[in-house]
Amino acid sequence: MLQRLYVHNFRCLENFELNLKDLPSSLLIGKNGSGKSTVGNVLEIFQKIGRGTNRVSELVQRKDFAQGRTETPIRFELEVLLDGKLFKYVLALEIPEDFKEARILKEEAIVDGESIFIRENSELSYLHVDVYENAEERTLNVDWNLASLPIISFLPLLPLRDWLDQMIILAPIPCLMNGESQGGTLSPERDGSNFGDWFLEVLTQFPRAYTYIDDYLKLIMPDIEEFQNNPTGKDTKELIVKFQREKDNLNVSFEDLSDGEKCFFLCALIIAANKSYGPLFCFWDEPDNYLGLSEVGHFIVALRRAFSTENGGQFTATSHNPEAIRKFSVIILISFIEKVTWNQHESNC
Repeated sequence: MLQRLYVHNFRCLENFELNLKDLPSSLLIGKNGSGKSTVGNVLEIFQKIGRGTNRVSELVQRKDFAQGRTETPIRFELEVLLDGKLFKYVLALEIPEDFKEARILKEEAIVDGESIFIRENSELSYLHVDVYENAEERTLNVDWNLASLPIISFLPLLPLRDWLDQMIILAPIPCLMNGESQGGTLSPERDGSNFGDWFLEVLTQFPRAYTYIDDYLKLIMPDIEEFQNNPTGKDTKELIVKFQREKDNLNVSFEDLSDGEKCFFLCALIIAANKSYGPLFCFWDEPDNYLGLSEVGHFIVALRRAFSTENGGQFTATSHNPEAIRKFSVIILISFIEKVTWNQHESNC
C-alpha cells in the first residue's frame, strides 16, 4: 500500500505531503488548480519508471518546475509497504544553468531502513555482497540524464518496480476507448486508449476474471446478456456486447457504447484486475465525470468495496461531485494558499 507521497517544486505542488497509511480508499477534493490531477501526474512519473522509462527528459520537462524556478530542484519521495517491507524511493532533479534538460541530482532506494543504493549526480554507490557474504561498498557511474531504478537489477528492489508497473492511473477519455485489441497488456494507459488490449490480457491470463466482470456489469446494466472478443483479423479482436431487449438480442460494438457504459466496463475490469492479480493501487481522476447523478453513488461504492481491507489494494480518487464526496469516509482537502497543503477529515456520512 502507498504510505506516503512527497512532492516539491513540481507544477503547483510545493512542499506537498500526502499520507495514506492504512487507508484502503480516500478522496482528494479541492478547487480547480489546487493540485488534485497533478498528484496523478506525479504517480504517472513513478509508473513510467516502473515500466522502464529511464530518460529524465521523458519524465520531467523544464515547464514542470514550479513557476519556472529551475534553480530549485524537483523532489519526489515515495513510500510503499509491500509484504511487510517498507520501500522508499527518492528522486531529485535539477536543471543547471545553460542546460537544456533536467538531470539527476539525487536518487536513493531504501528497503526497511537499509539503503540499497544512493546516487549523487552520476556516481552511484551500493553495497555488494558476494557468495561468501563478504560485503563491500562499490561505486559506478551512470549517465546523469538516466534514472537508475529502471536499469539496475538489485533483487530487493524488484517488488517495488513491479508495484510501480502495475499501478492503475486513470483519467479516461471514453471517445478514445475502443474494444479492439492487437495484443494483450497488463499496463493500462491513463486515458484508457488501450482498454481492449488490457481487457483481452486480463481474460487470457486470468479466465476467472470473466465472472467478476460479468457479475458487476449485470448488476449495474441488467439488460446485458454477455460480451465476447470476436476475431476481426489474423491478430486482432473486437469486443462485442450483447444486450437482451424483450425477445430480441442486440449486438453492439464496444466502441459504440455510451461514455457512461464504457466507464462501467472500466470499473468492472478494475475490480477483476484487483481480484485476479492484485492487490493493486488505483488512482482515478474524477471517476464520476461521465455518469448520471443517480449512477455516481453505486459506482463509487463498488470501487471502494473492491479495494476494501478485506479485498486488498488501495483506491484514491478526485472529485467535485457532492454525491461522490458523500460516499467516502476519508476525504483529503487540497488547498492552494502560497503553497499546497493537505488536511484530512473523516466523514460521518
